[in-house]
Amino acid sequence: MSIVKSTLAALAVTGLLTGVALAETTKLRIQTHYAPETVSGKLAADFIDDVQVMSNGEIEIEMFYASSVVKSVETFDAAATGILDCDMTGGGYQTGKNPAFQFVGDIMGGYDTPYQQLSWLYHGDGFAAADNLYGKYGMKLVGWWVYGQESLTSTKPIAGPADLKDWKFRSPPGLETEIFANLGAKPIVMDFTEIFTALETGIIDGADASGIANNVGLGLYDLGKHTNYPGFHSMPSDHLACNKAKWDAMPEHHRRIMDTAMQKLALQTALTFEVKNAEAVASLPAKGVTIYNWSSEDRASFRAAAQKAWDGWAAKTPEADALVKSHRAYLKQLGLIAE
Repeated sequence: MSIVKSTLAALAVTGLLTGVALAETTKLRIQTHYAPETVSGKLAADFIDDVQVMSNGEIEIEMFYASSVVKSVETFDAAATGILDCDMTGGGYQTGKNPAFQFVGDIMGGYDTPYQQLSWLYHGDGFAAADNLYGKYGMKLVGWWVYGQESLTSTKPIAGPADLKDWKFRSPPGLETEIFANLGAKPIVMDFTEIFTALETGIIDGADASGIANNVGLGLYDLGKHTNYPGFHSMPSDHLACNKAKWDAMPEHHRRIMDTAMQKLALQTALTFEVKNAEAVASLPAKGVTIYNWSSEDRASFRAAAQKAWDGWAAKTPEADALVKSHRAYLKQLGLIAE
């Protein structure tokens, strides 16, 4: 009996006894451009909690908010090179690498709702095409979280396309600068974290930052007393993308937990912003903010201009062409475009 006990004890110590094996651990350093007090920042914190609880602590996440390690546009490369492990900003920041990232980051003038955009990823063959693009740069796309159409912030009225004439505003890089410039505006590309100071000092007249609820959280309407709602011009797909070598080294059950938590984050983001945006819209007039609802004709003119610009971008690289064709086919399937 003593020999049996000794053998069992030895097996337990070495982790060879079934059920006693040491748990595998994964540690991830992730950066997001969102501040922790914004709606998206709080949703990101919920995502971390879900992952850590579902993994029973096997997955540990250190989140860096408000692009505190590197600039927002540099997050992708920081993850790809191992400075970070994952990027929780958006593909639209990487259009300088390949114009195709525009069509996994901010399609512009495409889908009406986050649910439609997410359905392209999961049911319109979008995930394979997008992940193939990420893989060319040493990254793995894990998922999207889409909060819906963005609202502009402005220190001047923005009641319609005519008000865009000579309007200086913060723009993310990519297709948006081209579309707005063609409409007479003067887009200035700057980092997400620089918006408040640029508005405060008058460097810009307005900003394309985020959805109306996030704009409230950022304090932008303390400076810009004009906005638009519902949005029409931009619906970014924020992503979680991880260093591919790091991802491939993770146990399968850890990868499955991350995927499941991202899909929950996607749903909760879309649902939460429907509520939070409505609350923001109701509260802003009392704070002296004027909200403009562009006419259907004005919205249509912007969408037409945006979709026309897709063709020029599709011609830039094979990957961009493939993604534009995929979106057009799916938008036609949904009845959102006729051609």
